[in-house]
Amino acid sequence: MKITLIHGQSHKGSTYHLAHFLAEKIGGGITEIFLPRDFNEFCVGCTSCFTDSETKCPHYEKLSSVTRAIDEADVIILASPVYVYHASGAMKVLLDHYGWRWMVHRPEEKMFSKQAVCISTAAGAGMKSTNRDMTDSVFWWGVGKIYKYVVAVNETSWERVKDKKKRLWTKGFPRLPKKLRQGREELSPALRQRLFSPLCV
Repeated sequence: MKITLIHGQSHKGSTYHLAHFLAEKIGGGITEIFLPRDFNEFCVGCTSCFTDSETKCPHYEKLSSVTRAIDEADVIILASPVYVYHASGAMKVLLDHYGWRWMVHRPEEKMFSKQAVCISTAAGAGMKSTNRDMTDSVFWWGVGKIYKYVVAVNETSWERVKDKKKRLWTKGFPRLPKKLRQGREELSPALRQRLFSPLCV
């Protein structure tokens, strides 16, 4: 399986370690993207990607390697720590650039056969709203199956997290890779997705 892992931050904290652990457990080739290092351009709201083509985006060339990695992946992992109860600004900046791919605009059929995992962690709270920032996008891209994983690590540093807690959080991951491998043949857009795209009829 091909995995594209997009990190919503460039440092290697709790979110990074959990996401990377999962990617390794799934097995296969892993392409990692670190934000904002690998993409840091703000959407300018020109709407050219909706009305004409994504190639008209002023950041198309800079974004092309990320788009290629998403398109080639069987599994997309989006991972972001909580930043004021939401995904990191770097993650949001990237997702803003894929509004054209939403089912209500110009859906891409190859997304229907993909799976996604959205991972969010926090020292306190806000994991669910952060996770939703990411799951909203992959849902409206038309991704066939989406999994959510949220963890309150109760620490600002992965090194300070107790080993017992680390083992507890990663204990459930062996089941998830198995689900991802077995679910490849059963993928199809959800009813709410199909209502917004003629490609799903």
